[in-house]
Amino acid sequence: MRFLAFIGALAILGAIAAAIYLFGGFFSVAENVDNPAIVDWALASIRGASVAGHATDAPPANLDDPETVKAKIYSTIGCVNCHGGPPDANWAKWSEGLKPVPADLKEMAKQRTAPQLFWVIKNGIKFTGMPSFGLAGASDQDIWSIVAFIKKLPSISDEDYKTWTASP
Repeated sequence: MRFLAFIGALAILGAIAAAIYLFGGFFSVAENVDNPAIVDWALASIRGASVAGHATDAPPANLDDPETVKAKIYSTIGCVNCHGGPPDANWAKWSEGLKPVPADLKEMAKQRTAPQLFWVIKNGIKFTGMPSFGLAGASDQDIWSIVAFIKKLPSISDEDYKTWTASP
């Protein structure tokens, strides 16, 4: 019984110390200061579990259909500003100051399912620079087009991208 009381007392002291550290202003919320590794690990773990748990929408169409893969939407809605795109990873200069850094979408295309990508684009991610494009007014159809483009991204050539984003 004493052992459990000791563990309880340690937990209470730990909670008090954490509250003093966080609410006392000792934790820096500055974007140019790295988080402690445990904070980054915890946020990434929570983010991954949340996306996997909430991503339940099924793609409405074949994501390989050329009509669905519309790079124009990706380039005009703002994705290219943070994530870049072929050619030359042409992201906006200000995106270099984001922490965590914007995801490499060629890797995300391999790691995440289409429903997970859709959920992230539609809803955004707290504590990152990823906005909610659904909240910003993007239609589900446009978001699915962006997902289709991202899933194709690892195999898209610079020429294809230039052609797909060229003004008519």
